Amino acid sequence: MTEQDGPAIEVLGLTKKFGDFVAVNNVNFEVQRGEIFGFLGPNGAGKTTTIRMLLGLLTPTSGTAKVVGFDVVKESEAMRQRIGYMSQKFSLYNDLTVAENLNFYGGVYGVRGSKLVERKQYILKMAGLVGRERELTRNLSGGWKQRLALGAAIIHEPEALFLDEPTAGVDPISRRAFWELIYELAEGGTTILVTTHYMDEAEHCQNLVFIQRGTLVAKGSPEEIKVSKMRGDVVEIDCDNAAQAIQVLRDLGLFEEVALYGSLIHVVTANLAEHLPFIKKSLADKGITVTSAERIAPSLEDVFISSAREAEKLVGR
Repeated sequence: MTEQDGPAIEVLGLTKKFGDFVAVNNVNFEVQRGEIFGFLGPNGAGKTTTIRMLLGLLTPTSGTAKVVGFDVVKESEAMRQRIGYMSQKFSLYNDLTVAENLNFYGGVYGVRGSKLVERKQYILKMAGLVGRERELTRNLSGGWKQRLALGAAIIHEPEALFLDEPTAGVDPISRRAFWELIYELAEGGTTILVTTHYMDEAEHCQNLVFIQRGTLVAKGSPEEIKVSKMRGDVVEIDCDNAAQAIQVLRDLGLFEEVALYGSLIHVVTANLAEHLPFIKKSLADKGITVTSAERIAPSLEDVFISSAREAEKLVGR
C-alpha cells in the first residue's frame, strides 16, 4: 500500500500533558482521503490542542500522528506545504484587497506566475467574489470573509484541510453556502477535518468523533454513533411552562436525560412503553398542559449531550 492509498490522517495514542494536566489523553482515529470528518466537543475538551498537534505546531507528550503521510513531529515542515488551515478567527489582512490577500498567501505557499493566476480565478469563482478583487477585505460581510479565508487556505491545493469552527458567527444562509464549498472540495479529493459546535452541520460529516475532557467518548458515522451511544429512546415534549416541566421530570429521577431544546423538552428513557403515559400524567397532575409527547429519532445533539454528561459522571466517580 502506498502513502496515497492509506489514510490521510492517522492518529495513534496521541497525548498532550501540561504539567499534571492531561489536555489530550490517548486519542486514536483515522481520516480517509476525500472524507469530511467532524471533530466535536465542548469548549476546553481538547479539540484545539489536538489540531495544533496535527498541524505540527505543538509537540505531543506521547503517541504519534501522520498527516498525508508525514510524521507531524519529524516531518512537520514538509507536511505544512501539503495541508491547509483555516482558524476560527478571521486571519486575513483587512487593509489588503481581496486579490492582495490571495497574492500574499500564494507567495507564502510558493504559488506564483501562471499557476497563481489560475488558482486566483478558481477561488474567486468558487467564493462568488468575481468582480470584487479590488475591494478592501474589511468591507466584506462575515460570510464573504469566511469564503475568502477558505480560498486563501486552499490556494496551494492542499491534500488535507483543517477547518476550526469555520462558520462561527455567520448567518444560516452563509453557513449553508460555505458547506456547499466544503462538499465541492471533498468531491475533488480534498480531505477535510472540521470542528463545529453546530450539530446540524455535524450530521453531514461522513465520520466524526466526540472528545470530552481530552478523551474520545464516541467515534463512527453519525448513524453509528446514534445507535451505539444513545442510552434509550428520546421523547419530545411540547408543553407550556417548560422550566417547571423540566424540574418536575427531573425530580421523578426516572430518566437518563431531561434537557431543553429550544421551546421543546427532550427526555431520554430506557422504558418508553411505561414512561410515556407516566410523563403525560405527571405533568398534567402539576397543571402543565401537554400539547404533544412522542418518541422521535435521536439527533446528534441528543447523543452529544448524553455522551458528555455520561463522561462527566465517570470523571466524578
